[in-house]
Amino acid sequence: MRTLDGTAVRVALFATCLADTLFPETAKATVRLLERLGCVVEFPQAQTCCGQMHFNTGYREQARPLADNYTRVFASYDAVVVPSGSCTGMVREVYPDLTGSPNSPAIARTYELSEFLVDVLGVTDVGAYFPHRVTYHPTCHSLRMLGVGEKPLRLLQNVRGLDLVELPEADSCCGFGGTFAMKNAETSTAMLGDKMSCVLTTRAEVVTAGDSSCLMHIGGGLSRLRTGVRPVHLAEILASTEEDPWRATR
Repeated sequence: MRTLDGTAVRVALFATCLADTLFPETAKATVRLLERLGCVVEFPQAQTCCGQMHFNTGYREQARPLADNYTRVFASYDAVVVPSGSCTGMVREVYPDLTGSPNSPAIARTYELSEFLVDVLGVTDVGAYFPHRVTYHPTCHSLRMLGVGEKPLRLLQNVRGLDLVELPEADSCCGFGGTFAMKNAETSTAMLGDKMSCVLTTRAEVVTAGDSSCLMHIGGGLSRLRTGVRPVHLAEILASTEEDPWRATR
């Protein structure tokens, strides 16, 4: 990916806490995908949590230093790509007020992965190959806060070998909601049960989404029931090719 004068565009990966600590394959897949599309990807070592957990739980002042750090660390990049709708939503929708810097370059140039691919790079066919039956769960933040709409589906529809099955009641929350799942465990579990029932009706091998948090929640439930349905992040599907196929590593 290059500018009109031929210089390489510097793209930064904001990995997010869950990818960094629990689901590193998601971050690795994001890098492989972006590099395959011609991007020069960097991983700033000074990045930390975006502060969403703190902010959503009422610890606004504790979230502010993390937000300030983000705007400093990513200020010089042409784009910041995030494999998470919820963390992207935190940056774009909350940071302008939280940091007092609504015109921060880092905030303005932050994109959820599917947004970056479709809106910035202008591609819907990323050359992926994923021969599995897949259903897609649109996460709440990506759907309602960011408004990514059909972008993830357009990307999936162009993946060779993939059998995309519509998820019933797709826009219903899975019940995770960060600390909501811990503070309201019974309600969260009931919502998860409804979501799993919808997933199972599709007879999909794989359920995918743009957020590791929702996939962790849904995948945990499906695993406990021994359904055999695998949670796979959108980035991992899009990074998969015939030469470098996805492998069940979790």
